[in-house]
Amino acid sequence: MSIEVKVPVLPESVADATVVTWHKQPGEAVRRDENLVDIETDKVVLEVPAPQDGVLREILKSDGAQVVAEEVLGILEAGAAAAAGEGAPAPAAAEAAGPGTPAAEPGAAPAAAGVGPAVRRLLEEHGLDAAAIPVSGERLTKGDVLAYLESRRAEAAEAPAPIPAAEEPPPPAAPAPEPLGARAERRVPMTRIRQRIAERLVEAQHTAAILTTFNEVDLKGVMDLRARYKDRFEKAHGVRLGFMSFFVKACVEALKRFPEVNASIDGADIVYHGYYDVGIAVASPRGLVVPILRDVDQMSLADIEKAIAAYGEKAKKGALSMDELTGGTFTLSNGGVFGSMLSTPILNPPQSAILGMHKTQERPVVVDGEIVIRPIMYLALSYDHRIIDGREAVQFLVTIKEALEDPARMLLQL
Repeated sequence: MSIEVKVPVLPESVADATVVTWHKQPGEAVRRDENLVDIETDKVVLEVPAPQDGVLREILKSDGAQVVAEEVLGILEAGAAAAAGEGAPAPAAAEAAGPGTPAAEPGAAPAAAGVGPAVRRLLEEHGLDAAAIPVSGERLTKGDVLAYLESRRAEAAEAPAPIPAAEEPPPPAAPAPEPLGARAERRVPMTRIRQRIAERLVEAQHTAAILTTFNEVDLKGVMDLRARYKDRFEKAHGVRLGFMSFFVKACVEALKRFPEVNASIDGADIVYHGYYDVGIAVASPRGLVVPILRDVDQMSLADIEKAIAAYGEKAKKGALSMDELTGGTFTLSNGGVFGSMLSTPILNPPQSAILGMHKTQERPVVVDGEIVIRPIMYLALSYDHRIIDGREAVQFLVTIKEALEDPARMLLQL
């Protein structure tokens, strides 16, 4: 029985997707719920599982194709047994040939009609004769064709240029400058996620009046508290006590005092959000993603650390869901993990502010009239000046600084 493998229902905000990679080829056996193909939207990569056990009969949408929800990607033959290999003859045909039929000699290629669809496509694209291509086994494979093409390219590159007949050899010409085309270049299409990142960053620059204010924070209080309790914390909660949870808590305290920083612009209206959904910018193999910690004001330090660790693992595997990447009222971006000393982060629309964290370094500072060495981090708050005035932005950042420099008071909500 033939079953259509379809694009899953896409989220409401996503119009289409791109086929990224097929994990199975026609003729290969598949098991129920085994991932057949990855498709990429502008936010996440979705896996399309096999609906039944069987054999993948046909691929209708190849890598790079644009697809929409419910569109047919391929055909699965449910309950069928896998073919012995691409282009292999059916058992009935082999029996019909009879015992007296001689086997193909090694090195002889079958006719193009007897090869699989991938091999046939290569032959047609390059105008090749299947009978002229050496084979490595009993039948012509895609690898044989690619090896043949590569050998032809190598022979063409090594062939000496013909020398024109002349009574005397011409004088040696001055060496010409290396043409630009001889230098290595590689052109690849942007992924859907990278395209979306580019669109949103340009949108933020074009639609918001972005301004950045800076401050520095002495992290000795946080580092001392962490050093004192990190072992007991990990034993009690099963997760490491990092620094990000302190920053998230400090931001929530500041957002409560300055609600306009937690607001957004919608047309001619200002929308004040009565909840605190904080995005944590995470670098993934496919680009920057911002999973959301929802109702973070109701989360403990342990809850925050567990959620961040889980999001980090999902980001590495490309397994973040659309719901986990949607929404958010404020964002934190920690460029310090990559060594950044100072930066001006760009807003994550439609949010009105983003906090940039940077590398912590020991520096001489003056405390109570004395020069001491303290772990200092520069903080940068980029904000939309259309909704947030400079005074509120500066005071918001100072509130974060004060909360981190006296973490006990912050945790006691004093």
